[in-house]
Amino acid sequence: MINYNPKEWFTFIFRLHKADTFRLLLPMLLSMTVYVFVVAYVEIEYFKLGADSHLKNVTVMHGMLGFAISLLLVFRTNTAYERWWEGRKLFGSLVNNCRNLALKLNAVLPESDTERRNLFQTYIVEYAFALKRHLRGHQHNSQLFTSVIEVSDKIHKPNYIASLLFKKVQELYNEKVISGEQLLFLNNELSSLTDICGACERIKNTPIPFSYSVFIKKFVFFYVMTLPFGYVFTLGYLTIPIVVFVFYVLASLEIIAEEIENPFGTDANDLPLNQICKNIQKHVREII
Repeated sequence: MINYNPKEWFTFIFRLHKADTFRLLLPMLLSMTVYVFVVAYVEIEYFKLGADSHLKNVTVMHGMLGFAISLLLVFRTNTAYERWWEGRKLFGSLVNNCRNLALKLNAVLPESDTERRNLFQTYIVEYAFALKRHLRGHQHNSQLFTSVIEVSDKIHKPNYIASLLFKKVQELYNEKVISGEQLLFLNNELSSLTDICGACERIKNTPIPFSYSVFIKKFVFFYVMTLPFGYVFTLGYLTIPIVVFVFYVLASLEIIAEEIENPFGTDANDLPLNQICKNIQKHVREII
């Protein structure tokens, strides 16, 4: 995720960064420039079409469809942002739940029981990192699985760590270290870990419907490809930069929506999961 100062206008306008859609669209923008030039040249120089040509009425179609394409892109962008923001709220809840679980365990565990304290600390921190890797599809072994216990990559690691936490808390109850009330006292935070994991998986595994996404791309493509035919009569060769700019704006909105609809990836605008997990690690170690 890119941290920035929203007041630095000129920095945003004149600097290209890795999240800028211009870099991704550059080959298509160049291709669009050549296409519009060919259309304008053929109409002006070869066919010598004038203002009496019926092609000038194509702009009427663009006027009618412009409102529809605007609504579609606004809905697409808003839907993608809602998914991004929901992902951020879920990881914010994960931070709070890990803190609360650490606070409660710190209160009920004896100060002398350093072994269990270290074990719970490890499990809580590793749950956050395992969830991050699970959502990104990077299920490589971490410190927990190399030094404490070996687990196959085929196993759902967040669920496995959550089950270890439940078992260790149950052991505390069986050994009379905590009471039944304290067991219920800890249950909310333990259960919420799996709830957060399931909600994140819902966002990751349920993208925008395929037909909807494809339709928007086709709509934008054919809308822009037909723009030169009508506007050449009034704008001449100025149609080239204008059409290319319109394509850049419309295609950029779709690319931005595609990037942020899965907030758990590694793109420039995705959530800073590494930093969030490191904050959990820092806070849990301070508490327990």
